[in-house]
Amino acid sequence: MNKVTPFLMFDDQLEAAIAFYTDTFPDSEIKTVARTGEDGPITSAEFVVGGQFFMGYNGGSYFTFSQGFSLFVNCKDQREVDEYWNKLVSAGATPSQCGWITDQFGVTWQIVPSRFMELIADKNPRKVQAVMEAMMTMVKLDVAALEKAYDAA
Repeated sequence: MNKVTPFLMFDDQLEAAIAFYTDTFPDSEIKTVARTGEDGPITSAEFVVGGQFFMGYNGGSYFTFSQGFSLFVNCKDQREVDEYWNKLVSAGATPSQCGWITDQFGVTWQIVPSRFMELIADKNPRKVQAVMEAMMTMVKLDVAALEKAYDAA
């Protein structure tokens, strides 16, 4: 286990969430689960999503997620952005803006192409500003449109 591990508190959807997450992202697995009774629902679990270790618990409706915490998915290209975006939307996620999307369990994800991070690391502030302004108009990030804004600046 890592020194610091994200701990996600679900209402009662932990089992469905970890099944969806481990099916959606490669390098994922369910490590351990604790159940209420032999065949009862999962109460807590340790799992890996995309290589990141997590702990989860069904804590009841008292706990909710907010956009103050999100999971950043570094995508290698537009195809990968589209793949994760479509899987999340198909499962009931709600798109927001700027590559942010909140899944059916209330967890917010940032689906970001690595090219965006490269473009905003440029030393030319005009180019960075142009990319940021383009990104602010998007729901799902579009690599070609970001590059177009960069090239035009």
